[in-house]
Amino acid sequence: MEIIKLSDATRDRRPEVSRIFVASFYDWLKFFSKDQAKLTRAFTHIFNPAVFYVAIADGAVLGFAACTDDRVPSIRLQQSKLRHHLGWFRGTIAYKILKKEFEDKPYPFKMQPTMGAIEFVATDSQHRGRGVATQIIQYLHAHTPYQTYVLEVADTNTKAISLYEKLGYQVFKKVAETHPKQSGFNNYLYMKYTKKMHATR
Repeated sequence: MEIIKLSDATRDRRPEVSRIFVASFYDWLKFFSKDQAKLTRAFTHIFNPAVFYVAIADGAVLGFAACTDDRVPSIRLQQSKLRHHLGWFRGTIAYKILKKEFEDKPYPFKMQPTMGAIEFVATDSQHRGRGVATQIIQYLHAHTPYQTYVLEVADTNTKAISLYEKLGYQVFKKVAETHPKQSGFNNYLYMKYTKKMHATR
């Protein structure tokens, strides 16, 4: 398995990333359309290739994650493209809701210059449980310039929480979800990992 930055791929991998993204977050995205193929086309444009990293094996994308600071967005939404694929009304609603959630929503703590945020971790359904996400996150720890990494996870996503804990992440902040009945979870958990400093001789 090879892990590369999306911008370094020899061909456009965003349609594959979008397919996995839609499948992974479908429970939340199906409000805009129940047609996963349509959603995949609608969201193909949104991924910033400069900060998304993909795991590739046998010519296919197995999973991905974004890693960025507080200045470079991992998601860039275009209202015109969402309207084109989802229709004027649903495309407009999708743009407003997702822009607020993905682009404009600040972290509930101050991002330090040495801190990177890991976002949108997802694995293709046929390759889950094989360590893809683990290897991507370990790659980000080794190949991005940050000293501390933070991520957000819903309190009901116990598999992801267990994975992050095994990688050395610890919960440092909890924020209540404002619409728990609709979202299906009660709190956002914010987890942090800090690289170990090696002593120099």
